[in-house]
Amino acid sequence: MRELEVRRLGVVPYGEALELQRALVEERRDDRVPDVLLLLQHPPVITLGVRGDGGRSHIVAGRDRLAALGVEVSETGRGGDVTYHGPGQAVGYPIVDLRPDRCDVHRYVRDIEEVMIRTCADYGVRAGRIEGLTGAWVGADKIGAIGIRISRWITSHGFAFNVTTDLDYFDLIVPCGISNRGVTSLQRLLGREVAVAEVDEALVHHFESVFERTASAVFMSA
Repeated sequence: MRELEVRRLGVVPYGEALELQRALVEERRDDRVPDVLLLLQHPPVITLGVRGDGGRSHIVAGRDRLAALGVEVSETGRGGDVTYHGPGQAVGYPIVDLRPDRCDVHRYVRDIEEVMIRTCADYGVRAGRIEGLTGAWVGADKIGAIGIRISRWITSHGFAFNVTTDLDYFDLIVPCGISNRGVTSLQRLLGREVAVAEVDEALVHHFESVFERTASAVFMSA
């Protein structure tokens, strides 16, 4: 199986993570690095996709409210609509070459969903998919969001899985532009706190299985 280099970065500002992804995409394209999975958390940030206005119309809070809360707003270059990232959320950015046998965008999204669904199952939580939507869902509530970019079959951006995320921050937006569904977290579902690092381990394990990769860890906490 192909190697997957897992880099655990700790808490990283969104802009820095964006630049790192761009650099790694070029390195992966040139075969200077193997497939890479970045695992990190972000300080509070609202991110915009490339569809339409990127989701700006789905930001409910005004500038003063966002400033008071210390929430940035950032362009991304990924697909999808507006979403929120913050502490307590396990964020994964796979920089993976889908060639030669996984060149299927829909399959890639379904595989990322599967990683999060299996991670939920480890905690006794039954998650699944909702037809016509992306992500991992528990009932009508989203626990894991997906927003990706694929350039000549090299992936970037990825998923955000709510572990102990303060869900009140999602009230600042219409998450992913979907007004009739909610968000949830492992902490809310289990009624107890769960360490993000522990969930990261589960995500890596299932990423290895679903994508048929063998992980090697590189600890690079910021």
